[in-house]
Amino acid sequence: MEDKINFEETMKELEEVVQKLETGELNLDESIKEFEKGMKLSENASKYLEDAEKRITILVKNKEGELTEKEF
Repeated sequence: MEDKINFEETMKELEEVVQKLETGELNLDESIKEFEKGMKLSENASKYLEDAEKRITILVKNKEGELTEKEF
Protein backbone atom coordinates (compact mmCIF):
# COMPACT_ATOMS: atom_id res chain seq x y z
CA MET A 1 0.00 0.00 0.00
CA GLU A 2 1.37 3.42 -0.98
CA ASP A 3 1.80 6.08 1.68
CA LYS A 4 0.19 8.77 -0.48
CA ILE A 5 -3.03 7.40 -1.89
CA ASN A 6 -6.22 9.39 -2.06
CA PHE A 7 -9.40 8.94 -0.07
CA GLU A 8 -11.23 7.08 -2.83
CA GLU A 9 -8.40 4.56 -3.24
CA THR A 10 -8.27 4.08 0.52
CA MET A 11 -12.01 3.37 0.63
CA LYS A 12 -11.74 0.97 -2.33
CA GLU A 13 -8.99 -0.99 -0.57
CA LEU A 14 -11.01 -1.01 2.65
CA GLU A 15 -14.02 -2.42 0.78
CA GLU A 16 -11.80 -5.16 -0.69
CA VAL A 17 -10.57 -6.08 2.80
CA VAL A 18 -14.14 -6.26 4.10
CA GLN A 19 -15.17 -8.48 1.19
CA LYS A 20 -12.26 -10.85 1.86
CA LEU A 21 -13.15 -11.06 5.54
CA GLU A 22 -16.86 -11.61 4.82
CA THR A 23 -16.21 -14.62 2.58
CA GLY A 24 -14.99 -16.64 5.54
CA GLU A 25 -12.46 -18.34 3.25
CA LEU A 26 -9.36 -16.94 4.97
CA ASN A 27 -7.58 -18.83 7.70
CA LEU A 28 -7.11 -17.19 11.08
CA ASP A 29 -3.67 -15.72 10.31
CA GLU A 30 -4.85 -14.29 6.98
CA SER A 31 -7.96 -12.88 8.64
CA ILE A 32 -5.89 -11.16 11.31
CA LYS A 33 -3.56 -9.65 8.69
CA GLU A 34 -6.50 -8.39 6.65
CA PHE A 35 -8.17 -7.01 9.78
CA GLU A 36 -4.98 -5.13 10.69
CA LYS A 37 -4.75 -3.76 7.15
CA GLY A 38 -8.39 -2.70 7.36
CA MET A 39 -7.81 -0.90 10.64
CA LYS A 40 -4.88 1.05 9.15
CA LEU A 41 -6.96 1.94 6.10
CA SER A 42 -9.82 3.04 8.34
CA GLU A 43 -7.47 5.28 10.33
CA ASN A 44 -6.14 6.79 7.09
CA ALA A 45 -9.68 7.44 5.84
CA SER A 46 -10.56 9.15 9.12
CA LYS A 47 -7.48 11.35 8.85
CA TYR A 48 -8.46 12.32 5.30
CA LEU A 49 -11.92 13.30 6.52
CA GLU A 50 -10.56 15.24 9.50
CA ASP A 51 -8.15 17.14 7.25
CA ALA A 52 -10.94 17.90 4.78
CA GLU A 53 -13.18 19.16 7.56
CA LYS A 54 -10.46 21.51 8.75
CA ARG A 55 -10.19 23.01 5.27
CA ILE A 56 -13.90 23.51 4.75
CA THR A 57 -15.23 26.98 5.12
CA ILE A 58 -18.84 28.05 5.13
CA LEU A 59 -19.95 31.05 3.16
CA VAL A 60 -22.49 33.07 5.09
CA LYS A 61 -24.16 36.38 4.40
CA ASN A 62 -23.46 39.11 6.88
CA LYS A 63 -26.00 41.80 7.84
CA GLU A 64 -25.13 43.80 4.74
CA GLY A 65 -25.88 40.84 2.48
CA GLU A 66 -22.23 40.25 1.61
CA LEU A 67 -20.77 36.76 1.55
CA THR A 68 -18.02 36.16 4.07
CA GLU A 69 -16.00 33.07 4.90
CA LYS A 70 -16.41 31.44 8.26
CA GLU A 71 -14.42 28.49 9.55
CA PHE A 72 -16.38 25.26 9.72
